[in-house]
Amino acid sequence: MNPVLANALLNFETGIVLWVGITFVLFFVLLKKFAWGPVLQALEQREKSIQESLDSAEKAMSRAEEISKKNDEALRQAEVEAQRLRKEAKEEAEKIRVDIIEKSRSEAEAVRDQTLASIEQEKQKAMLELRSHVAELALEAASKILNAELDEKKNKKLVDDFIDGLSKN
Repeated sequence: MNPVLANALLNFETGIVLWVGITFVLFFVLLKKFAWGPVLQALEQREKSIQESLDSAEKAMSRAEEISKKNDEALRQAEVEAQRLRKEAKEEAEKIRVDIIEKSRSEAEAVRDQTLASIEQEKQKAMLELRSHVAELALEAASKILNAELDEKKNKKLVDDFIDGLSKN
């Protein structure tokens, strides 16, 4: 290092110290007025906007939680309603099934009764036809046998009495 320069650094000169001090104070005042104030103001505004954002986020979070609770409750109610509707549908289906079975039984019984009645009518009709044929055959046979002894009216009465006696048996 240079001895002159080293000597200058070690010597205390009041004028230089005074000017450095004035410059430092002037620099500090200017820094405070033009830099420190706006920086602090910007920091305060930033802090305020961050706080507002946090408050807004907190409000949004609480609203979201409230909406979530409402949605959960609505979902629970919807599930309860769906279960109720399913139960009602099952009960209605069971009722319809029972009604259909009962109606089918009634219709089957009606068809059976109608068929039995029809069979009975046909049986009665066949019996009447059979009686009529038997009567005619009996009349023919009796008329051939008793041709000379009885007339037509007496023959008919005799056959009718005979047929009536058969139906009672």
